Amino acid sequence: MTDSRGKNSDHPIRRPSADRDAVSAVEMSEGMTAAVDAWAEAHDMARSEAIRQLVQLGLNASTSAVPPVSARRDPVDIESLAVRQIDQLLDPSIPAAERERRIRRLTEGPPEFADERIDLRKPRE
Repeated sequence: MTDSRGKNSDHPIRRPSADRDAVSAVEMSEGMTAAVDAWAEAHDMARSEAIRQLVQLGLNASTSAVPPVSARRDPVDIESLAVRQIDQLLDPSIPAAERERRIRRLTEGPPEFADERIDLRKPRE
């Protein structure tokens, strides 16, 4: 059989089927290639399959990632956590009024800077 280039061939030229996955080339440093090869060897698979699985693992991890703690917590919860931590660090022999003053000063800041705080409500006049 003669192919489109005029050469004899036993196999006809075939176009890739539409359901086949596209081939993608990946450029990696020698170190990363060695790490992928080590991972592939540990999991008894070829480099291309290892890259495919590692990419899939990365994509799954990024979509199911938990939002940062600061984004999940309410500011009131954060302040109460800070108050508990400060209370544990303070000397237990300090009188209760002094403990409260120190906690308030650490969580709200010194009174001379109260007007500068943008995260606190402005007092009504």
